[in-house]
Amino acid sequence: MASGATGTTTGSDWGKADFEAIYNCPDPRRYFTTLQPLDYQIPHHGQAVFRTIADALRQRRPGRTPLDVVDLCCSYGVNAALLNHRLTLDDLYGRYTALGHATSRTPQLVHADRTFFATLRRPQAARVTGIDAARRAVDYARDVGLLDRGFPENLERDEPSAALRHALAGTDLITVTGGVGYISARTFARLFDCLSSPPWVAAFVLRTVSYRPVARLLDRAGLVTEKLTSRTFRQRRFADGAERRAAFDALTGHGLSTAGKEADGFYHAELFLSRPAADIAALPLADLLPG
Repeated sequence: MASGATGTTTGSDWGKADFEAIYNCPDPRRYFTTLQPLDYQIPHHGQAVFRTIADALRQRRPGRTPLDVVDLCCSYGVNAALLNHRLTLDDLYGRYTALGHATSRTPQLVHADRTFFATLRRPQAARVTGIDAARRAVDYARDVGLLDRGFPENLERDEPSAALRHALAGTDLITVTGGVGYISARTFARLFDCLSSPPWVAAFVLRTVSYRPVARLLDRAGLVTEKLTSRTFRQRRFADGAERRAAFDALTGHGLSTAGKEADGFYHAELFLSRPAADIAALPLADLLPG
């Protein structure tokens, strides 16, 4: 079993290893040092996809500057870092694994990271609101400037706070990489109750998890959901044999073959993009993300 994993979860339908201990630390060093050996890579795929989608949105909504992006299950602000800064996921691995055994205290790292990210900020950076139940991870991402606004709230359990409702009002794009399964249509319903007009929703969803309940909810909100059919995206390696067997059992239950996908030893995610029908007619997903 990989360092940091404590066994498989029991509350999910796909038996993922439990990495709970790395998701709510004061800073992201343990997160990166634990996930690097598993070749965790879905934020890398998200970087290219979300930048392309954000560019398309700017063209469709030229008056919206900056774009308002809401990142669900934002953790330490990894998606925000990759969307808005001139760096790669490998750069983040290099930085935090090198610092993983350093004696620097979190306040020192926060100060250094604030400068580090500020010098790499891209033009036309989006304004990112992060939502995650892990308070310390959200605090870190907000303190170093990756999140413009951060809310440590569990929308599976609770209604959004008044402050979060206010922050969501002008949302252009909702992103999520891998959180679906931990969050359900309940979270999306509570988000959409706060919105005056539906944003685009871009979600990477593991093939072990059904996105149908979320897609149905988004349909009722006026969005049409397309799935990218040309490819899937590796998320990370299986942590151990038990996790692999649980994933294969879940996929079999969904009537899906692992050949050419999870048989390679990795979780695979699919990309779903939900938009108003007029936006799809103007730019179909196959044209937006060819290949």
